Amino acid sequence: MPDLTQLLHALPGAVLLSRNDVIVYANPTCIALFEADSPQDLLGHTTNEFVHPLDKQRSSERIHRVSESAHAGASAPNKPSEFRIQTCRGNLRMVLISSVAINVDGAPAVLMCGLDMTHQSEIQEQLRESEQNFRRLFESMQDVYYRTNAQGVVQHVGPGVRRVLGYEPHEIEGHTAEAYYPQSSDRDAFKAAIATHGEVADFSGQMVRKDGRVIDISISSHALFDHNGEFAGVEGIYRDVTQRKNLERELQRLATTDMLTGMTNRRAFLDLAERTYAQARRQGAPMCLLMLDLDHFKSVNDRYGHLEGDRVLVAFAQAVREQLRGSDTVGRLGGEEFCVLLPQTDTASATEVATRILEGTRAMRLATITGETFGITVSIGLATLNDPDQSLHHLLDRADQSLYSAKRSGRDRLAINVLPEEPSASSDSEL
Repeated sequence: MPDLTQLLHALPGAVLLSRNDVIVYANPTCIALFEADSPQDLLGHTTNEFVHPLDKQRSSERIHRVSESAHAGASAPNKPSEFRIQTCRGNLRMVLISSVAINVDGAPAVLMCGLDMTHQSEIQEQLRESEQNFRRLFESMQDVYYRTNAQGVVQHVGPGVRRVLGYEPHEIEGHTAEAYYPQSSDRDAFKAAIATHGEVADFSGQMVRKDGRVIDISISSHALFDHNGEFAGVEGIYRDVTQRKNLERELQRLATTDMLTGMTNRRAFLDLAERTYAQARRQGAPMCLLMLDLDHFKSVNDRYGHLEGDRVLVAFAQAVREQLRGSDTVGRLGGEEFCVLLPQTDTASATEVATRILEGTRAMRLATITGETFGITVSIGLATLNDPDQSLHHLLDRADQSLYSAKRSGRDRLAINVLPEEPSASSDSEL
């Protein structure tokens, strides 16, 4: 069993260990987060040296609290909380930190785990500002007021239409609202909601501006009725929420994307794989997984440095994407390990994809900043969905076992895990 240091070293998140508030260990991710040139830039320093002055007291209280729990024989962790830290290069970062007291070699210590939230915080702040802007616009009637008759003909539209759609009011009045929807399905969904509920609030859709640009809109409207109770039209407002939607889409991208390689991150990949697995089982459709691991990647980091190692990962990610279809998905599971999801794909077709990845990786030549060139290889494990697979976990485990088989057999190759009853195949056959 690996020791504690090995386990902490392998974790993808930032981890540091302190005794009496003095840092005694920092894993590679933590060193990168603090923009340190080496572990020595952190070791021997107190944790509060890197905390923003406005957060120092709160940080000290949390460390004191978790240390007291350890002396009391408890190990209740502090709940995650955001702190501003100053890196070794003087940059400011927002980090989500949780801590717990542990015992290391018979002595109490504090284990801290951190997640860089800098980019997410920036986007969230922009989103909050955007929401405030839209509220002010609404209050000043900068949104578009409109009213239609029972046939959907615009009878009146407010002056905000100039800003939102680029039309003068008279250019829209007398025309049907459908003319300004790029997709009839949006208008049909809106009409169905009005017919069912009599009103809608913050209903999402899209409209086409006079210049042809498609924008995201939010509609809040209610049905109108005449004195006989008959439907007479719709009245409400709509607003341009393109900026907000773009920010939401960016937040979603940040939440589901590995920031180094641009690939799908582990959580998002496994969520997608779970859905694809369930659909394949329901429909009896083929599905394959490729588990990829760069060979001797540690030696690249050791020889050329972690920055060069990151460049290798980025280049490899791009090389893998070039071999995939639009329906395929590649995710970074952690470190130098990746997984490719191949829906609607049998073993033979998946083997072709894996072979192309092997050959493409083998042909790559990477250059350091000093001009030195080097190559890399990859080992691949393939697993095909079979009836005995009762969960995605089983399929992933077979792909992982195949990867280990490829590693044990010399690396730079493909190993296939298939069930014995499949024709002309054997378990862990190597190509």
